[in-house]
Parts: sequence; structure tokens; C-alpha cells
Amino acid sequence: MRRLFAALFALLAVPAFAQESIKVETPGVVGLDEQFNVTFIIEGESKVSDFSWEPGSDFQLVWGPQRGSSTSINMTNGKTVRSVQSTYTYIVAPKAVGKFRMNAATAKVDGKQVSSTPPSVEVVANGSSSTSRSSSSSSQSSQQTSNGDVSSEDLFMRFTLSRSNVVIGEPITATLKLYQRVNVAGFEDAKFPTFNGFWSQETESPTNIEFQRESYDGKIYNTAVLRKYVLIPQQSGQLKIDPAELVVLVNVRSPRHTSSSIFDSFFDDGYRTIRKRVTTPAVTVNVKALPAGAPASFGGGVGSFTMEAKLSKDALKTHEAASLEITVSGKGNVALLEAPKINFPPDFEVYDAKTSQKTDKSAGGTTGSKTFEYPFIPRSHGDFTIGPVEYSYYDVNAGRYVTLTSSELVLSVEKGSAGESSSVVSGGAIQSVERKGVKNLGEDIRFINTKTPSLNGTAYFFVASAAYWVIVLILALLAVAVWFALRKVAARRADVAGARNRGATKMARRRLKAAGDFLERNLYTAFYEELHKALLGFASDKLYMGMEDLDKDKIAAKFTEGGVAQADAERFSALLDACEYARYSPDSGHEAMSAHYEEAVSVISTIDSGMKGKKGSAAKAATLVAMLMIMLPMAGSAAQSHADSLWTAGVNAYNEGLWDVAVASWESIRDMGVESEELCYNIGNAYFREGYTARAILFYERALKINPSYSEAKFNLEFANSQIQDRIDPVPEFMLKSLARKISYMLGSNTWAVLSVIFLAGMLVMLLIFLLAPGRGMRKTGFFASIALLVLALMSFGFAKWQKADYLRHDEAIVMNPVSSVKSSPSSDGSRDLFVLHEGTKVSILDEVGGWKNIELSDGRQGWIRSGEIEVI
Repeated sequence: MRRLFAALFALLAVPAFAQESIKVETPGVVGLDEQFNVTFIIEGESKVSDFSWEPGSDFQLVWGPQRGSSTSINMTNGKTVRSVQSTYTYIVAPKAVGKFRMNAATAKVDGKQVSSTPPSVEVVANGSSSTSRSSSSSSQSSQQTSNGDVSSEDLFMRFTLSRSNVVIGEPITATLKLYQRVNVAGFEDAKFPTFNGFWSQETESPTNIEFQRESYDGKIYNTAVLRKYVLIPQQSGQLKIDPAELVVLVNVRSPRHTSSSIFDSFFDDGYRTIRKRVTTPAVTVNVKALPAGAPASFGGGVGSFTMEAKLSKDALKTHEAASLEITVSGKGNVALLEAPKINFPPDFEVYDAKTSQKTDKSAGGTTGSKTFEYPFIPRSHGDFTIGPVEYSYYDVNAGRYVTLTSSELVLSVEKGSAGESSSVVSGGAIQSVERKGVKNLGEDIRFINTKTPSLNGTAYFFVASAAYWVIVLILALLAVAVWFALRKVAARRADVAGARNRGATKMARRRLKAAGDFLERNLYTAFYEELHKALLGFASDKLYMGMEDLDKDKIAAKFTEGGVAQADAERFSALLDACEYARYSPDSGHEAMSAHYEEAVSVISTIDSGMKGKKGSAAKAATLVAMLMIMLPMAGSAAQSHADSLWTAGVNAYNEGLWDVAVASWESIRDMGVESEELCYNIGNAYFREGYTARAILFYERALKINPSYSEAKFNLEFANSQIQDRIDPVPEFMLKSLARKISYMLGSNTWAVLSVIFLAGMLVMLLIFLLAPGRGMRKTGFFASIALLVLALMSFGFAKWQKADYLRHDEAIVMNPVSSVKSSPSSDGSRDLFVLHEGTKVSILDEVGGWKNIELSDGRQGWIRSGEIEVI
């Protein structure tokens, strides 16, 4: 049975080892006077027939073919491998000098026609070598070797460079070769060159030196590569490479000496060994500096490269490890490529890059790839974008810098558990980060306010209001009549909004007149800029809006609320669009400018008439409004009723755990223009239950702006702040200011305002007592009591005013993005990341430039953040 299986294996193995091509062996270089062998080899046990070959017209067939065959049997791991080789050998002679290609040989192997590659041979005129010489050169060389002298033409070394004029970082292939036409016996005292100013690496260092025939300077030599290097210059200028040295042991023929001793003749073989020192000349390389203006992403590469960027995973959880791999491949100084600079998203914990390299040594070590791996761990959730990664190199052939750019890499990070540990990245474990639990101030936030508050308008501050000053004026008229006149003047001057409204149309016409001048002079850009300013200035003055709040939608909405027809508001918005477009578009002609000017005059007049009409109608309805406040508060009652129903719906939804429904109900009340501390407090609670801690903090802060003494909002704000990631140690406030703030926040603004009026009334009474009391004791009591009450009135007024100013200020905000990077300047390019903030952190706003805001933390640090990443309290 075993023999049967062996026979079957042999039958099946024969086709597997069948040779379907013909191998050729021939010298690459021969002399004109030299005959040489051309051998064709066919391996395998296949049947060979009809072998045919002709050397061609450039060569003469001297003899052949001589057919031979050989069989070898090898035992490997208990298996017998039988190999059969068939050879066809020819002897040919060249007819002329040059490089020639012979004909291909053909044969049939198992009935299949196969052919060899056409062999190529170089024929040189002086074919003298150690194996074949002409008679003249042979006698000359024999005389030199017999005298113990080896000619420098028969034995020398060459140190060659692939190029000698390069730029810094451009790779050079250097080769050290030995050329000989003598009988070499060995080598001694090798001294290889040193490469000062170069980065160098050996790419070939053979331990067994093998000689190959090669033509050099019209002669045939036996050559061997001693060393091969890759050199990369590191500095500019003329860099000198010192010579290489080698002592070669050469067997030379020695003259026979007549001797009477038969033993001398027996042991003398006619040769002796001499030492020949060969050196290479010094080589100079001209190195130029790289051109100026290298991009910031230049990584030291010189050559031609491509780049690939990829993530090990594009979806992971917080505190889970991943890596970014950047592979730069191509031809050039691959070994000296530097790691590219990667801008990772804020709050990514990034570790040192790991580098791996692959080099193709068959290409001299200048072709390959280098991979840079960046392990990282995201510490916050969200969708992040890495890149695009840029990497620049210097293209020698093009003579310029080339920048490679990858596509953006999108990474989705989900929330992970606090106790998760990091993964293993590329064989190395990244240490997990210990995440401590949040320290709570209580078991939970306090419950919502279920009692329906007064939801009939925005937050009301009694201090400095009309009613407040009327009462103060009434009290002051009892003492000093002058106060009434001064208060009336102050009230008139304080009416800045009314003055702007009254002069809005006049100011707009003045600006339109300037635009008309530009129209007459046909100044296209100046006309539309002035027209745009006139429209925005009119809207700002008419609607009491700051320039920073002006946009088309808000203006149209405000005009509509102010009684302007919808069509006229749309005409105004369309005219703004036309001005914006015309400012950045080619000149559309004088007729279009005239049409826009007439349209602007028309729409401003129409809107002004409409708003005056509303005021007229409001004047007609002034009695109705007053009566609504006294007799017929039906509209107010309807609005209050609707707000109350939304409040109740929100409370019910909150109790049922429908947090989003509760938020929607209460936010609808805010959309009606209602601002209440209870409303903001409840909205904050609902957001907190939904998991939106940052929005919860925002509304707790808004509730405390309305009423700083709101204890429930204080408690919940402190609890919510304990949930955020940032811990910022504030700069201690001045002790007296801190004490005054605590006293101020003990009561609400309106309470302090009422107390100030009471203290002022008491002061006036005590002042009258001081002025009118007959007794000295009563007058003394009245004097000191009036001073004390005046101080208390001023303090109460100051506390009430302080709280109102805090509410009206818009210089504080809450970070809304999960992770926000604070820059050194209001720009994404050319600025540095100063620090990272997380959602829920409170900041102060110092300035605004474009879409950026200058913020300050409570510890004094400042920087710039995008406006869309924060929300003003």
C-alpha cells in the first residue's frame, strides 16, 4: 500500500516540478578576442525535444551544442526529492565591439513550446584579464608581477556616488568597489571612509566577497562590492569624504633561481605573495541649503512621498484607548522623516508617538515607509474631528515644497462608566485613570415650585422705577421744591430711548441724503455702504436695539410687533439683502442704484408712518389701556390664564417624569416674554432631570439674577456645580466687598427698595423735627436720627440697585459644549490652546470680536472662545 501511495505521489509531483522556461548562463562582459560559453538549463523530468538556438549575426558559433544531464537526490525531513537538469552548452566568439543581444533559445517541454530570455553580452576591445589576455598585454603584466610590482591599472578601488550635487536631506547612494585583473589571495588593514556631516547607513556589507565580470574604461575587470551606503547630508557647503584604504594580498610569479639543491626546485611553485595598498581619492559633495519658506508642516522629508492617515477605531467610549496612524511612504530620506504635528481635540490625553520603519534594501535603502502611531484616550463624550493632517516635504525633481493633506477623521465618543479602564494600544497597556465619585451636597436637588407665580411680564425692579421716583418726589416735595424740578430734568435727559425714537427718521433722512450724493456721483460701493448704514441706523433707533443685536429676522419681527405691515417688514429685509449683495458683487448699474434708493425712501417713510399710526392708534387706545388696567383687564387675564395653564401642564409633566414635556411647557411661557425666578428655577430642575447639567446651571443662574436671595435656586445651583468636571479655585474677593454682597443678597431687590423709601421718609420726618422742634433735645435727636436714616436709605437703595445692575448685566455665560478649547487669540489659525473648559463652567465675558468672545475665569485666567460654545446668562 505504501509503494502505491509513493507511486501516485511521484506521478502527481512530476507536473508540479515541471520547468516551463529556459534559464540562461553567460558572461555579461567579454573581450573581442575571447571565446565564451553560453549555457541553457532546463530543470525537471519533463521530456525536452526540438531544442534550437542560433547566436545571431554578431557572434560566430565555434562549437556546440553539447548536451548534458544530471540527477540529484536529496533527503529532507524523511522525504526524497529527485531533481533532473538538462543543459545545452555552446562556445561562441564575438565579431565586433559593442553591446549585443543574442537570439532566444526555443524548445518543446512535454509538447509545449517554451523559450528563453534573449541573452545580452557586452564586447570590449581590450579583453585582457586574469583569465584571458592578449600576448602583448600578457607579457607586460608578467614582467610587472615578476618584478613584484602590480600595476594600478590591474588593481584599484573606486568610491562612486549616485550624485554629487544635492540639497540638505537628499539621499545619496555610495558604493565602494574593488577592481582587479590579478590573482588576489586575501585582504588586510581595511579602512573605510568616514562621513562627517552626513547621516550614513550601510545597506550592503558582504562577508563573502564575490567577483563579477565588469567592463570599465574599455577593459574587463573582476569586480566586487566591498560596501554600499546611504548618505544623507545634514549641513550645507562642500562636504569632503576621506579616502578608503585596503591592503590586498596578490600572488605574483617569481623568477626561478638555479640551485644545486633538488629540494629547492621541488618546493618552488613559481609564485610569491606581495602586499599592494590601494586607496580611493577624496570625494567632495556640494550640498545646498533647502529653500526658504518651508511650510509649518514640513517634516524634514526630501524626495517624493505619499501619506495615509487612519484611526484604529472610529467609535469608542470615554476613557477607552485608540490610536491614530500616519504612514508616510515613498522614495527619499525615509529614515529621517519626523513625526507630523497632530492637533487633537481638547481633553484628549495623547501619549508619545511610536515609530516603525520599513525599507526596501534592494532599492538602496532610499525607498520605504515610516509609520507614526499616536495613542490617545478621550476624556469627554461627543463627536470629534481630527485633522485634516498636513505633512510637507521638499520635492527635489520639482524644486519646491509639496504639502500632503489627509481627509478629516471623524471620531464618535460615547459616555463610558467612570470605572472603565483603558485598553491596550499596540502591545503596550496605557494606565487607567482613577475616577472618583462626585461629592454631593445633599441627597438630591430640591423640588420644583408648584404654586403658580405671577406670570404677567418680565422681572420687575421697583428701585429706580417710575413708581419709586414718584414716591421719592412726593416725599421730597414736602421738604425741598427744588428736587421736583431737578428730577423732571433728569427724567427728561434719562429718556434716551425716546429721543432716539423721535429722531430716527430725521437721522435716516440725513444718511439717505449722503447716499443720494454718492448716487449722483455714481459711486457704487460707497452708495450701498451708506444706504446699508442708513437702514440699520433707522432700525436701531426705532426699535431701541443695539447694533450687535441687529439681524434681518429680529428687525422684521420687531417691526411687525410695532404695528408695521408684514409686507413692509419684508420689503425692509429684502432691501438689506440687496445692499449686502451689492457690496460684494459687480456693479449692476445706475438704474439699480436709483431703484434701491427710491425703495429705501419709500420703505422708511412707510414704516415710520405705520409705527406712528400704531402710536396714534395707541393714543386712541390709551384710554382703553388705562381702563384695561383698572376696569377691563380682559386681555391681561387671558394671557395670564394661558400662562397659568402652561405652568400647570409643566408641573404635571414634571411629576410624571416627562422632563422634556415640562421643559417645553415652561419654555413656551418664556417665549411669551415672561421672566420669573420661579419659572427659571423650574426649567433648571427639568433640564437637570434630563441630564443637561449645563442648561440646568444656566437657568439656576438666571433665577438668581432675578432674585439673588432665592435659597432653593442657590442650593440646586451648588448641587449642579458639583456635577461638572472643571474645578476652578476663584481669586478671593476683597473682604468688605464680599461682606457687602452677602448682606445685599439677604433680601430681594424690591424689599431693599421699599426699605430705602421707608428710611427716606423717616429721614425727612427727623429732618423736619430737627428744623421745627422747639426743644434742643428734640432737635439733636432729629439731627442724628436723620443722618442715620439717610445712611440706611442710601445703603438699602445701593443694595437694591446692585441687584438690579447684576440682573441687567450680560457679561457672564455658561459653557455649553462638552469640551471647548480656549485660544490665545480670536482665531483658529495662528493661535495656541491655553486651556480646556467643559460644559457647565461659568465664565465672565470681557470683549467680543467677530464670532469670538474674550472670557475670564474666576481664577483670573483669560482667553478667547467661540461665541456659539457659550450662552449668556
